Amino acid sequence: MTQALTTYMPTRPVVDLVLNALTSIHSRRAYERALTDFLDWHAQQGRPPLSKALVQAYKVKLQDDGLAPSTINLHLSAIRKLAREAGDNGLLDPVLAQGIERVKGVKSAGVRSGNWLTREQAQQLLDAPDVGTLKGLRDRAILAVLLGCGLRRAECAKLTFDHLQQREGRWVMCDLVGKGNRVRTVPMPSWCKAAIDEWAQAARIEGGRIFRAIHKGGYVNGASMTSQAIADVVHTYAVDVAAHDLRRSFAKLAHKGGAGLDQIQLSLGHASIRTTEKYLGVEQDLVDAPCDRLGLRV
Repeated sequence: MTQALTTYMPTRPVVDLVLNALTSIHSRRAYERALTDFLDWHAQQGRPPLSKALVQAYKVKLQDDGLAPSTINLHLSAIRKLAREAGDNGLLDPVLAQGIERVKGVKSAGVRSGNWLTREQAQQLLDAPDVGTLKGLRDRAILAVLLGCGLRRAECAKLTFDHLQQREGRWVMCDLVGKGNRVRTVPMPSWCKAAIDEWAQAARIEGGRIFRAIHKGGYVNGASMTSQAIADVVHTYAVDVAAHDLRRSFAKLAHKGGAGLDQIQLSLGHASIRTTEKYLGVEQDLVDAPCDRLGLRV
C-alpha cells in the first residue's frame, strides 16, 4: 500500500475532487485551467510520480516561461490543493503531500498598483451613457453600482430589488452574498439609488433581478444579465477599464475622501474583514459610509 501511495500519478478524477472542494465558481475555473496545464506538462514528462521535486521542477518551468508571479502562485496553489486532496483520499503518502504543500511561491518584485480612475475619470464614465435611451439608463445604473458601492460584477448581476432596503435612514444593499459565501450589507449613495430608480421606472420592473438584457430594438429582453454582460457594459464606455477596476476605484476614491480603511473593507467584504472587526471592534457606519466620500453624482 505504501508503495502504491508513493508512486501516485495525478489524474483527472482527483482534479474533480479539487474542484468539488471549492465554493467559488471563479476559483474553480482558475484551478481547473491551472491543473489542466500541469497535467499536460506532466504527460510530456512521461507521467512521473507526484513529488515535491516534480512540483519544484514545474515551478522552474513556469518561471522560465516568463509568467507573472501571481500566475505562478495560482498554479502552485492549485497543485498544493491537488496534493492535499490526494493525501486526504488515501491516494498519496501524507508525507509526500506535506512536502508538496511546502513548495514556496514566487515573490513579487514590488507592489502592483492596479488600475484606478481619478474622480474626474469616474465622473466622465458615469456621464457617458445616453440616458435618453433605455440602454443608457440601465448602463448608467450599472456603472453607478460598480463605482458607488464597489460591488463585484457577479454581485452586480445577481442584485435584486429585495436587496434594496432602508437601514438607519439610508438605502443599503442588504444581505449580499459575495466571494466565499460571505454575507454583507453595503451602503448606497443617494445618486446610485436614483440611477437605479430611473432605470427601473423606464423599464417598468419592480421585482426580481435589477439588471436585465436589452434587445437591439430598445426593450427589455430577459430577466437577468450575466457577469460577463456587466463587464461588457464597462468596456462599452471605457475600453481599457475592467469592471474590477471600478471596485478598486471605489476604494481609492473613498479613502481619498476620508473614509476609514476598516469601513471600506466592510463595504468590499474582503476575507480579512472578520479579523479586522475582531481586532478593532469595528461596526459598520451606515450614517457616514465610504460611498458618501466619493465626490460623484448622477
